[in-house]
Amino acid sequence: MMNITPVVKQLLIINVIFFIGAQLVPISYEYFMLFYPESDRFRIWQIITHMFMHAKLPNFAHILFNMFALYSFGSALEHFWGGKKFLFFYISCGLGAALLHTGVNYFQLQSLLSSVSELNLSKSDLHVILNADYPSLFDSNGKMVQGEIAAILNKVNCTQDQFNTLVQASSIVQSPVLGASGAIYGLLTAFAFMFPNAELALMFIPVPIKAKYFVPGILAIDLFLGFKGSSLFGSGGTGIAHFAHVGGAVAGFLMMLYWKKNQFNNNRWN
Repeated sequence: MMNITPVVKQLLIINVIFFIGAQLVPISYEYFMLFYPESDRFRIWQIITHMFMHAKLPNFAHILFNMFALYSFGSALEHFWGGKKFLFFYISCGLGAALLHTGVNYFQLQSLLSSVSELNLSKSDLHVILNADYPSLFDSNGKMVQGEIAAILNKVNCTQDQFNTLVQASSIVQSPVLGASGAIYGLLTAFAFMFPNAELALMFIPVPIKAKYFVPGILAIDLFLGFKGSSLFGSGGTGIAHFAHVGGAVAGFLMMLYWKKNQFNNNRWN
C-alpha cells in the first residue's frame, strides 16, 4: 500500500478538523456549505469551504468514503505529479463540481420561474418568496398566516399550483451542497486516465473492475440518477449532488487532456 503523501495528509487533516468543528458548532454548516447565489445564506467563501464540509453525525459514511478515496487515489497522483500540481488539480475539480451543480440549478430554477411568469412578480418580491421559511408560514390547521409572503401572493392572485411551483423553486435556492465528492470524482477520472488498466476492488462489487470501465460506469449512473432525481442508495429525493460529481469529473478530464497535450508527464511543478 502506498504511503500517504504530504498534501493528501494535509487535506485529510483539514477535512477532519472541519468535520469535528462542525459537530461542535452546528451553525457552521450554514456558513460553510455552498448555497445558491440568490440565497440569503450564500457567502463567497462557500465556493471553497463546502469542499471540506461533510454530512452531520450519525452519517459517518460520507466523510469516511471521501477520505478513503482521497487517500487511495490522491496519494498515487501526488506521487507522480508533486504537491503543488496535485493541490491545483484537486481544488480545480472541486470548483468545477460547484460550477456545474450551480449551473444545473440555474436552468432548473429558470424553468420553474418561467412557468409562473404570468404572476409578474417584482425582483424584490421574488427574492422574498425564494428565501421564505415555508414551514413557518402555516398554522396548526394548515392555513397560511398573514404576513409578507401572504400579502405578495394575494396581490398577484397566486393559485395553488403556482404556489407549489414557487415552493419548488425556493427549495432549489435554499438547498445547500457540501462534501469533497466533486474533487474526489476528479481524482478518480485522473487515476483512470493515467492507470486505465488498474483493477479496483470495491466492497459492494466482488469482482475487480479496471479503472477505465469503472469511472465511466459510475459517471453514467450519476448522470442517470441526476436526471431522474433519485438516489442510488434511497427511494426518495436524492440528497446527493449527482451533477457536482459529474462536474468534478469533467473538470478533471479536461485538465488531463490539456496536460497530456502539453506533455505533463515530463514536468513537475515543484
